[in-house]
Amino acid sequence: MFNFNAFAKQCSVNFNYGVIIDPNHIRMIDHSRTIVQINGESQLFVEGHEIGLTHEQQQLIQKFSLGIRAQVPEIVSIAIEGVDIGLKAVNKAIGSLTGENSASQQKIQARFDELKWRVRTRFNQSANNFYIAPQDFADFDDIFTGEFEQEIEEIISDSIGTILLAVGEAMISDNSEDNGSEQRLSTFDNRMETMGKDLELEISASATALKNKAEQFCFKLTELAKIEKKIHQSIKPLQDFNLIEIN
Repeated sequence: MFNFNAFAKQCSVNFNYGVIIDPNHIRMIDHSRTIVQINGESQLFVEGHEIGLTHEQQQLIQKFSLGIRAQVPEIVSIAIEGVDIGLKAVNKAIGSLTGENSASQQKIQARFDELKWRVRTRFNQSANNFYIAPQDFADFDDIFTGEFEQEIEEIISDSIGTILLAVGEAMISDNSEDNGSEQRLSTFDNRMETMGKDLELEISASATALKNKAEQFCFKLTELAKIEKKIHQSIKPLQDFNLIEIN
């Protein structure tokens, strides 16, 4: 998640409106009010009024709607994958210290699984239905403010507590007669360092793949903004409604 956010600072793209997608419609929402709606791929309504389109204008709307249908699910996927990388690292650390499938690990894993399921259902109500609120993609954490932010913090806090408890128990249990306290500490430090390196290797490939995915997402949104600019130049009723903003 941190790796993605470091990249996202370079992705200066905003959604100025909420977007709802279902199999038959794309709607742009401003404070729960539909201001722009595309039916199918090219039937356009602005503030409830159907706008007659030329063939060329229909082609522009079609390109734009297909792009929105492709990229909004990517937003959901990137957000969930970013969180998942961080949660997997925490869960792996707990498993390394308390044992795979220990009660502590299973408890934290169950909370992770429930959270990821609720995050997905929050943005992806069913297979082809998505909702994204107005977003500044230079700060992807904003997707999780509000209802999920406190819960994520609580899970991480509980996980840290579990890890620290496991550290204490492991140090106490390592009390063989041949090892003095300083040697036990040194042995435990080496164990923790090895675990850290293993975690870094394990998640680095996933983090790199996610960064590449995020770069492609940002590029495609930028290309989509160019299509929207052509729409503004061609369809006057849409000139005041700019969904994608490039800073």
